[in-house]
Amino acid sequence: MHNKTKLYLSLFLVLQIIGLQILSHFPESVEKYYSLGVYPVISIIFRYTLGWVPFSVGDVFYSALVILAVRWVFLNIKKLKKQPLEFLLTITATFSVVYFMFNVLWGLNYYRNPLHETLGLKKDYTEAQLITTTRFLMKEANEMHFALGYKDTVKVEMPYSQKDIFKMSSAGYEKLSELFPELDYHPKSIKNSSWSLMLSYMGNSGYFNPFSQEAQTNALIPMIHFSVVTCHEEAHQLGFAAENEANFLGYLATIHNDDPYFQYTGTIFALRYCLNDLYKKNPEEFYEIICDVHVGIRKNFQEMQDFWEQYEGVVEKFSERFFDVFLKANNQSDGIKSYSYVVALIVNYLKV
Repeated sequence: MHNKTKLYLSLFLVLQIIGLQILSHFPESVEKYYSLGVYPVISIIFRYTLGWVPFSVGDVFYSALVILAVRWVFLNIKKLKKQPLEFLLTITATFSVVYFMFNVLWGLNYYRNPLHETLGLKKDYTEAQLITTTRFLMKEANEMHFALGYKDTVKVEMPYSQKDIFKMSSAGYEKLSELFPELDYHPKSIKNSSWSLMLSYMGNSGYFNPFSQEAQTNALIPMIHFSVVTCHEEAHQLGFAAENEANFLGYLATIHNDDPYFQYTGTIFALRYCLNDLYKKNPEEFYEIICDVHVGIRKNFQEMQDFWEQYEGVVEKFSERFFDVFLKANNQSDGIKSYSYVVALIVNYLKV
């Protein structure tokens, strides 16, 4: 690549950033022409092309990319010392191309209409509504826990394999698509990541690869959370880039699944979110409600907490900071804090 080409590509990166800032003011256009127009075609083509492959093509792609990048730096380390400007231009030019592909293939979904507008929901809620919703979810979870045949002190164990959950996961989206056609999920392309151990240390339950359109789960996470994570990553495939929105759709897809275990996992997922939010706003009410949650359900919560605690460390903190910056750079102004938006969606969807 000539220096002149590198310079033009580097300048193109600046134009992309400016263009995206302008585009952020036109979410209706992004929704109409990209998220509901161009993107579904891109996604379906990739899923038909790579969905049948039994392993993660995206993982192989990223692994090869890392190896090539390290090799390139090693071979050009002398040039870095002698010609730092040329080295910098190479980096920015390469990033410009990758950033362009990222946005064309998926990233523009960050600039679509917010989900609460698409579903006709409010985005604000009162503390009283939060308390009512949390109590409702607590009662629902307790009843489901009993209905599955467990004593109140025994945690629920998923009777399915990961492959079973992959096969069953789209059923909830099929029901949802009757009300919201944009949630029609076909064909499937959901796989376990070969990087699951690294994802665990990074604090991630899964990830979506925009370059291969593969939804990928962390194969090591407790099974009680696996169905929600699967549906969450599938939501990304449907073009819902925001993490909070994918979390909410993961909840919706599980509770609309006919399988009672899916419904249970989705319900305790929402309950945990509401309890965490309530703890910050009204600790006294939190402790009153948590005491009424079945011990078995609390053991399912503890199961998740114990899993993540064993992987806490520098990598997880760095990953969290990096992802926070990534979200803010992609039209999620609150960064990781924007996850709390899922509580607003739950409260206003249930309307109890």
